[in-house]
Amino acid sequence: MTILVVMMATAFFGYTLPWGQMSFWGATVITNLLSAIPVIGTSLVQWLQGGFSIGDATLNRFYALHYLLPFVIVGLVFLHLRALHRFGSNNPLGVEVKSPEDTLPFHPYFTIKDLFGLGVFLIVYSYFVFFTPDYLLNPDNSIPANPLSTPTHIVPEWYLLPYYAILRAIPNKLAGVIAMFGSIGVLFLVPWLDTSRVRGARFRPVYRVVFWIDHSVVCACVLWVQASGRHLRHRRSHRRDVLFCPLPDSAAGDRGAGDTLSDTDQHC
Repeated sequence: MTILVVMMATAFFGYTLPWGQMSFWGATVITNLLSAIPVIGTSLVQWLQGGFSIGDATLNRFYALHYLLPFVIVGLVFLHLRALHRFGSNNPLGVEVKSPEDTLPFHPYFTIKDLFGLGVFLIVYSYFVFFTPDYLLNPDNSIPANPLSTPTHIVPEWYLLPYYAILRAIPNKLAGVIAMFGSIGVLFLVPWLDTSRVRGARFRPVYRVVFWIDHSVVCACVLWVQASGRHLRHRRSHRRDVLFCPLPDSAAGDRGAGDTLSDTDQHC
C-alpha cells in the first residue's frame, strides 16, 4: 500500500510537468484541496506551492519530487521482497501453510512466471511509448498553461479519475477531501478487516459476488464522471456556437423561394 501511494504521488507530480492547461489547473485543484484543512490549510497550500499561486517554484518542486520518488519506490520494493522472502506470499486457496513442504520456492517457479508477465506488459507498454505516446492523454493538455483561462471542464487522467469522482460527488469540500483520502487509507485496514479463517475467495461465493459488485460500482462511477464531463463540454461548445456563429441573411430577396438554409444557418 505504501508503494501504491508513492506511485500515485509520482504519477501526479509527473502529470504537472508538461505544464499544459490540464496540468496547470489539475495542480491548482489538487494543491488547493489542502486549504480544506482547518487552521493550517492555507499555510500548507502556500508551503506546497512555494508561493501564493502555482508558478516556477511549484514546477521546480514537483520536478524534483518526480525524480526522487522513484528511488524511494525502489527501496520499498526491496523491503517488499525482503518481507516476501521472510513470511512468504498468499496462495489461491487461502489455506494456512502448515509446513515448508506445502510451499514452493520463489526461484525458479515464480521468477519465470513474473518474467513472463513482465515481458507481456512491456510489449503492450512499448507499443504505446513508441507508436502512440499521446493516445491516452487529454488533447487539452497540449495547450500551454494559461492562468487567465480556465478550461471548460477540468478532469484528471484516467488513472486518477475514480478519486476525482469521489471529490465531485460530495458537495462539502472538507468531507470530499476526507472521503477521497479515506478511500485509499481504508485499504491499509484490509488485513485486519478480513477476519475469515480462509483468506482466498475460491471457497467463499458471497465474497466473490460482493467483490464484483464493488468493482461494477466503481466502474459505473468512473463512466458517469466521464459522461457528465463530455455532456458539460458539449453544452458549452453548443452555447458558443449559438452565440458566435454567423447569422442568416434576413432579407427575403437574398434567397429564392425554393432555397434552403445552409448547414451553418440551420445550426444557428
